[in-house]
Amino acid sequence: MSTSSNNELTISVSHRGTTHPLSLLPDSTLAYLQARLEELTSVPPSNQKLLYKGKKLVAEDATITEAGLKDGMKVQLIGPTAEELGGLMATESEHQRKERILRERAQRAPVKVRPTGRASPSSDSQYTFHEIEPLAHLPNPAAARDLLTRLANDPAIKHVMRKHQFAVGLLTELAPHEQPHLLGLNVNAGQAIKLRLRTDRYDGFRTYKDVRRVLCHELTHNVWGDHDNNFKELNSTLNKEVAEFERAQAAGTHHLAGPGFESPHSALEAEAQEYVLGGGGIGAASISDTPEERRRKILDATIRRLQREEEELEQRCGTEGH
Repeated sequence: MSTSSNNELTISVSHRGTTHPLSLLPDSTLAYLQARLEELTSVPPSNQKLLYKGKKLVAEDATITEAGLKDGMKVQLIGPTAEELGGLMATESEHQRKERILRERAQRAPVKVRPTGRASPSSDSQYTFHEIEPLAHLPNPAAARDLLTRLANDPAIKHVMRKHQFAVGLLTELAPHEQPHLLGLNVNAGQAIKLRLRTDRYDGFRTYKDVRRVLCHELTHNVWGDHDNNFKELNSTLNKEVAEFERAQAAGTHHLAGPGFESPHSALEAEAQEYVLGGGGIGAASISDTPEERRRKILDATIRRLQREEEELEQRCGTEGH
């Protein structure tokens, strides 16, 4: 349907199972649309993320047509309400947030690398998840708490948190029916990290390995908000360090001990993680079916799978600026 500047556009915005029809002029700004949506959903503009086909990245003062919205389009709104965030979230601009992080890092004393022995109790307690809380209104919250606790106590996760001086106020979960498009969310650069633990049908939990990879992704948002090159580089580093830590631990023992410890499924899987996360790659395998070439073919397929998983994770992350 063609429109002119005097014709209204009708769009349908869905939020947590409720559809809100809206009629807007083509020259209405995104800021105006966000204000309307706040009235309808109580989601502040700073927390709103709109998902729709053909979306264009534009400034808030751009018109809805410049942003790619068309008549009859269906839009998915994702974002927590101000009440859910406890009214404690004062929105920071990306520039302010990065300046704050750099300022806090500059004030910290340099961390000494100790090849043996344990870190001091003070550093252990500082770079951790300070609170764990499942969603009480979802089935079996005790099992969800166990999974969150396992993630928080994962030796590889604790290793990267100490190394990069990450601290998170709250580790909690996302409800699949409330935010079906999200796998993870980092609130205010570490104030809270929310992870999708459960399957869509609430008949079980997602695999530990998949949830932990999302956790590494969201920890990266403690420093970088957008999925830019800075983000990708740090996210790659965290995943690689997790794999290397577990391989080193496995090489030093004949068995794995302690709850929450989980090594890579194989050395091949760990090697593939380093290739794809480190930006490397391999050439096409020859027709020869030697054991080495067969191994390289499997490695190549594993790299492609990991790349697809990372692309999906970025699409289903609710943290990136908008």
